[in-house]
Amino acid sequence: MSKTLRLILGDQLNSNHSWFSKVDSSVIYVMMVVRTETDYAKHHIQKVVGFFSAMRSFAESLKSAKHNVIYIGLNDANNFQSFDKNIEILISEHQITHFEYQFPDEYRLDKILKECCEKLTITTSVVDSEHFFSSRNELGDFFEGKKTFLMESFYRNMRKKHDVLMENDKPLNGKWNYDEDNRKKLPKNHKPITPLVFNNNVSEIVAEIHKTDIKTIGTIDAENFVWPINRKQSLELLDFFVTECLSLFGSYQDAMTPNEWSLYHSRISFSMNIKMISPQEVIEKAIAEWRKRPEEIEYNQLEGFVRQIIGWREYMRGIYWLKMPEYATMNFFNNQEKLPDWFWTGNTKMLCLKDSIKQSLDYAYAHHIQRLMITGNFALLAGVHPDELDAWYLGIYIDAIEWVEITNTRGMSQFADGGIVGTKPYVSSASYIDKMSHYCGSCFYKKAVKTGDKACPFNSLYWNFYDKNEDKLGKNPRIGMMYNVWRKMQPEHKADLLAQADYYLKNINDL
Repeated sequence: MSKTLRLILGDQLNSNHSWFSKVDSSVIYVMMVVRTETDYAKHHIQKVVGFFSAMRSFAESLKSAKHNVIYIGLNDANNFQSFDKNIEILISEHQITHFEYQFPDEYRLDKILKECCEKLTITTSVVDSEHFFSSRNELGDFFEGKKTFLMESFYRNMRKKHDVLMENDKPLNGKWNYDEDNRKKLPKNHKPITPLVFNNNVSEIVAEIHKTDIKTIGTIDAENFVWPINRKQSLELLDFFVTECLSLFGSYQDAMTPNEWSLYHSRISFSMNIKMISPQEVIEKAIAEWRKRPEEIEYNQLEGFVRQIIGWREYMRGIYWLKMPEYATMNFFNNQEKLPDWFWTGNTKMLCLKDSIKQSLDYAYAHHIQRLMITGNFALLAGVHPDELDAWYLGIYIDAIEWVEITNTRGMSQFADGGIVGTKPYVSSASYIDKMSHYCGSCFYKKAVKTGDKACPFNSLYWNFYDKNEDKLGKNPRIGMMYNVWRKMQPEHKADLLAQADYYLKNINDL
């Protein structure tokens, strides 16, 4: 009798996958927690727990639906701590005649599973994960023959192809992009909505991790784990977002303020990235809510959210599969510095960095502008090697899986890809941070001071960055204005700025 073994990875928890549409006694599903996955980066304890909890919950739901499921736990005696060894043992033990898996989202795992199948003596096959709006190669095909990969073009194509916010092949309301309406600072006395959190008791999993020598970062409340660990909770979080947060999401999506970790963001990226919910149902839910309450939810709020899902998310995945594995080695500026020690503790006098890093350590989360214009901005100005920042982002954030993390880090944040993803480096002085946040007013450093005592480090490092990289950036039309300002500065003022930057870079761990 033929028997099939199907592997489910930790980020493939899609209960609506066609695999599960019928119960078949000849099919065995296997899920496994292996050290190769816990150890390839130093992960946040909440990220490890989030994955383990969601995987266990998913295995239980499959068992409840009468599917045959084998779950290999981290410390199980029969766990050989690698996919290929565990698969080989199961094939032998259960007389398996065919092995199947879903396309992984990581290049590393894609390679491991291809090599595993090549060694097997039984038939093998691979199927789609049935999650994304686009295929792995769709972006490459769309931009074939082009020198630039403009996200906006791909976004519009996705909207047309999937008929999202379209009317007679034209964008609804006449415009594709309402980004200019979505850059507001939180009003001074504005109190953001209290975020929906879960109180999952994950003590058992935390204890299991502590029995091993897995190295983790960050903190966790094992009796009140705030992240969703199953589809039901993921849908609750999505409901909360569309009903309570969507009406202000666009306006304040770039805003930052101390001690407010959630604001009006959806925080569903973890649930989506491990496929407990799909991008299609997320978009459909948001659009349905907007149609129900058009007076309360302005169109720009909705479009800004839809663009993050069907635009940026699909685009970054497409870039990943088009440019890997070379993408992981790109270092356009040849930056070589180490990450400052306080990236692992938050112990810095710069309030914007202190708040963003401590929040990341406490919640395994920071929103996109904190990642791009606070931690990423500083790392780029400081000349940190992209490998250093990659490891940090990949480890610290609960939603960080390589396909989305590395494209945002190497591309959007660090310009290490030389302009594949972004048309210019995203760097700023204190003025942008003050414009979008409430950090600067109570910071040890002074936002308006460029040199001397208590000068904000972002100010001198900003001009130092442009000076140091003029040979690579001087002809970039998007930043020509900054070079014009720099070239017109008095020589002594330029020298003071560069000396200040040099002092800060030499004493970076004391900032």
